[in-house]
Formats: sequence, structure tokens, C-alpha cells
Amino acid sequence: MFSWPYSHLLINHFPVVLSVVALGASILALLLRQRGIWQAAMGALVIAGLFIFPVHFTGDKADHALQDPWYIKPGTIEAHDNAAGIAMWVILLVGVFAAYCWWRSLKRPQELIPAWVRAGIFIGAIAAVGTVTYTAYLGGKIIHDAPILQVPQAPQGLPPGVAAPKEPADR
Repeated sequence: MFSWPYSHLLINHFPVVLSVVALGASILALLLRQRGIWQAAMGALVIAGLFIFPVHFTGDKADHALQDPWYIKPGTIEAHDNAAGIAMWVILLVGVFAAYCWWRSLKRPQELIPAWVRAGIFIGAIAAVGTVTYTAYLGGKIIHDAPILQVPQAPQGLPPGVAAPKEPADR
């Protein structure tokens, strides 16, 4: 069954992973000085930029769908959403810059990747990783800091399978 929270959880890892891949590729490209690795870093940032708006959109829809349930610590969703807004703009800008640089590098195959492009991709990857990692950390706190997790026993009245595994049927 479709739900906004589930949709958000399905796609929210793409910008995180792609940003980390782009940073790793940038570091490797700095060390090995290989054009193709720079292009891979650019490509990863472009794809992260393509995913970031749908991730932010589904996150907003998930927030509205949940309507501040009792089991989520107040303020955790808002903190995550505030960080997500910053991460979205950073990754969108970095993605646009990387798209231009990628296009430029494909149009000039004989040219070395200019220093300003290398610097921009490396700094952009650091900015993307920093903002998206902090946002992901705050997103994890939505569940990990839930007050219900501090209760040693499941509250009374919950159906089997919600708070504890269903008991096996007698054979």
C-alpha cells in the first residue's frame, strides 16, 4: 500500500550515497589525476541533484501524513525538515554546477579538467556530504529518539505483532 512516509524512506538514501560516492571519487581523482574519475564524481553529483527534490517533496508529504504522532519526540521532524531544506538547496546548486562541468568535459575531450572545475567539484562534494549527512542524522533521530523506545514494556492494548512478535500457534 502506498504511503508518503514509506515513499520517503525508499528514496531518501540516494542523495546521501551519491554524495559520498562523489566525494570519494573526487579524492581519488585528486590523487590519481584521471579525467574519467572526475567525470564520475560530476555524474554522481548530477544524479544526487536529480533525486534531492523528490526526496524533499516526499519528506514534506510524509510530515503532513504523520500529523505529529504521540510516539515521535516533538521537534525532531521540524529539525530534520529545516536541515533538509538547506541540504536540498546545496545539492541542487552543486548538481547544476556538476551538470555544467560534466557537459563541458564531454564537449572538450582533449582538454584537461580545469583547476576551477576540480576545486568546485571537490568543495561541492564536501558541502553535499556535510549537509546531507547532518540531515540524515536528524532523520534517524525521528525514530531513534522516540519516547516509546524508552518504555521497558509495551503499552497495554497494542495488538500482537505491533509491539512484540506474534506468538506461534500451537501445533
